[in-house]
Amino acid sequence: MTVELQVLVFAALWGVAQILIAAVAPAFKPGYFQWNASPRDEDFDVGPAAGRMRRAYQNYLETFPFFAVIVIALAFAGKSNDVSRLGAHIYLLARVAYFPAYALGTKLRSAFYGLSLVGIGMCVWTCFA
Repeated sequence: MTVELQVLVFAALWGVAQILIAAVAPAFKPGYFQWNASPRDEDFDVGPAAGRMRRAYQNYLETFPFFAVIVIALAFAGKSNDVSRLGAHIYLLARVAYFPAYALGTKLRSAFYGLSLVGIGMCVWTCFA
C-alpha cells in the first residue's frame, strides 16, 4: 500500500471522527434529546460551536472525495513520489487543523482550507508528471 493510500485511510477515519464529534456536541444543549427523539420536523438550534463543528464536517465532505479520487488514481497509475507523499500529508494535517480552527471561530480556518488544496494540487501534479 502506498503512503498516499495510507493517508487516505487516516483521512477517512478523520471523517468518521468528525461525524461523531459533530453529533455529540449538541447533546450538551438543553432540549436536544427531546428534539432528537421527535420526528424532527423543525430544526434545533444547536448553538454556535456545535453549528460550526457541523459546518466544518460538511466542508470536509467538499474536499475529501476529490482527494480520494486523486490518491486512488495515483495508486492505479503506479505513481508515488516525495511530492505526492508530502501533498497527501499536507492535505490531512490541514484538514485536521481546520476542524478546531472552524469550531473556535478563528480566521485561520481559511488558511488551513487553502493549505489542504495545495496538498491536493501536489497530488494532482504527480498524476500528470
